[in-house]
Amino acid sequence: MTSAPGPSSLPYTFLGPEGTFTESALLQVPGAGAAKRVPSSNAASALAMVRSGQAFAAMLPIENSIEGGVPATLDAISAGTQLRILHEVVVPVSFVLVARAGVALADITAVGTHPHAWAQTRDWFGEHLPHAIHVPANSTAAAAHELLAGGSAFQGAVCAPLVAEQTGLTILAAGIEDNVGAVTRFVLVGLPGTLPEPTGADKTTLAIPLPKDHPGALMAILEQFASRGVNLSRIESRPTGKYLGHYVFSVDVDGHIHDARVADALRGLHRVSPDMLFLGSYPRADKQPPLIRAYNSDTAFAESGLWVDGLLGLGPV
Repeated sequence: MTSAPGPSSLPYTFLGPEGTFTESALLQVPGAGAAKRVPSSNAASALAMVRSGQAFAAMLPIENSIEGGVPATLDAISAGTQLRILHEVVVPVSFVLVARAGVALADITAVGTHPHAWAQTRDWFGEHLPHAIHVPANSTAAAAHELLAGGSAFQGAVCAPLVAEQTGLTILAAGIEDNVGAVTRFVLVGLPGTLPEPTGADKTTLAIPLPKDHPGALMAILEQFASRGVNLSRIESRPTGKYLGHYVFSVDVDGHIHDARVADALRGLHRVSPDMLFLGSYPRADKQPPLIRAYNSDTAFAESGLWVDGLLGLGPV
């Protein structure tokens, strides 16, 4: 992954408080470990810092291998002044159940944590604490810090092992995730600027509004990708809030805008949905190149363009 150091006067921000998986993801960005890091309470406030020039970039969770997309991040990125995704980081997710000193497993009737963490530990709680209720928190770390401060509505919290180490809370159970090997994908979001150079293993993120709902409307969008051999690694619909039934499609595609097949797909998409948002092309965290058939290669697109130019008398046939 290429480095994206920000101006020394500007910090990075992340979904806080300290010790979250999001901060762990940020620390994987070259240069971020030595930079000032400021936690934000939610995705909207983190991106507001970026848009206002108070932070160089924000690290936010965008997708989980168990629960799918993170709605708060998807919505916040797509609304307001244009932003760009600069990097992605994938972090393995493992959870511990913590409590204050003197609290036993049998004493816990309510557990505080982020809804995604609760969803990833439901089976464990169904087996070991079937009567415990979930108290939602802004993050796993926030739940642990609230528990540490006392006066919370829960006796236990689900968080990352790092948070337990930082707070000194007692670990009652470790490795409580239901799906071993679960990961969360994080994105570093900044203001538009110079695009990261294509690496051959890249991803492009788009927000595509459905201009008008009619039979085949979604097909008109999807065929722009299919006809050019552009693979979609994620597509989900998010309500715009304008009225019932009005949606924007959040899409990740394999490839970089500098790739001829991706650029041509974006031209077609803009005709179908002129308000489409380009949210960035950036290196894939897994560094896996896409499968590209010969007739969708940059060379094939260049040759077909020259052929048409020749027919129009703009060059050799």
